[in-house]
Amino acid sequence: MTLELDLAADPVDLTVALVDVPSVSETEGELADTVERALRKLDHLEVLRSGNTVLARTNLGRDSRVVFAGHIDTVPINDNHPSRREGDILHGCGTVDMKGGDAVMLHLAATVTEPARDLTFVFYDCEEIEAARNGLGRVEREHREWLDGDLAVVCEPSNGVIEAGCQGTMRVEVRATGKRAHTARGWMGVNAIHALGEALTRLNEYRPRVVDIDGCEYREGLQAVKISGGVAGNVVPDEAVLGVNHRFAPDRTPEQAEQHLRALFEGFDVTVTDFAAGALPGLKAAAAQELVLAAGGAPVAKLGWTDVARFAALGMPAVNFGPGDPTLAHTQEEHVHIGQIRDCATVLKQFVMPKPAGHRMDGGGQLESSQ
Repeated sequence: MTLELDLAADPVDLTVALVDVPSVSETEGELADTVERALRKLDHLEVLRSGNTVLARTNLGRDSRVVFAGHIDTVPINDNHPSRREGDILHGCGTVDMKGGDAVMLHLAATVTEPARDLTFVFYDCEEIEAARNGLGRVEREHREWLDGDLAVVCEPSNGVIEAGCQGTMRVEVRATGKRAHTARGWMGVNAIHALGEALTRLNEYRPRVVDIDGCEYREGLQAVKISGGVAGNVVPDEAVLGVNHRFAPDRTPEQAEQHLRALFEGFDVTVTDFAAGALPGLKAAAAQELVLAAGGAPVAKLGWTDVARFAALGMPAVNFGPGDPTLAHTQEEHVHIGQIRDCATVLKQFVMPKPAGHRMDGGGQLESSQ
């Protein structure tokens, strides 16, 4: 039976409907079809399909535009499907990461027909696998104009708090070389694994930066994540490799982060294997400030990497805001408080709706007179 979504329904019920359609990365077709069908019924939206990404937008000629983005794929199901509800808790794969956020976006798309700013909604595929497959990348290559806006809101789980920007990430291999020899005559060789001891000492003594940007505190990190080496049980190894992951604040570029790591591991061969730039908070943008007021709380730094960085690379301020505890993402125990789904929907609706003339929002997200 074909599922028909009621986008104007309670966003909690909408979350249940989305979760119950399995959409592990690369199998999003059924859910993309379902979302596309529902959006095409809304006369106020222009809709575009790109692979298993569905895009929709208003074209009201407003002076500015906000882009909302959320991925529709999940990690593999881990005996946590379909959804089940226990009191105020909704359990299931994708409830947090991130079908609760998708439901809020769909509800917003259906129920706000005359927003203060034009709105774009991007429901994209393949976020949970390699970056080259990410649907946002395909949209950027093939339909770049659909990602233009004055603010991007990625509805990833953030516990209902504005998470500004994101950290950058870099992975490197720190390599030590030596000389093989029989372990019975070890003095004739040079042990590469032993040589890595100095690199590990530097890591153990490393004190990461804590950086304040626009009132958001980014805590950097540097961790050994893998070590390999050895030839046989009776051979002095001539090569050993230490894998290191660096999470750096968005005031550094990837080039600066690389220079920092090469300086730290001077004397070793350092190879960059993967990196992604971070994103500055962008909270000085007018639309971002309005969203912070609507959320009624102080924004915090995003300690991790998300697709806000893709929007930042396009020259747009971007934030994370969505229901769910991000520490529960990808776990068998994934669950979300239903009140948080509704609260996020309320905040975003307040944010995009026109404000009465002569009024503004106070720090608690409530309208107050400016007279």
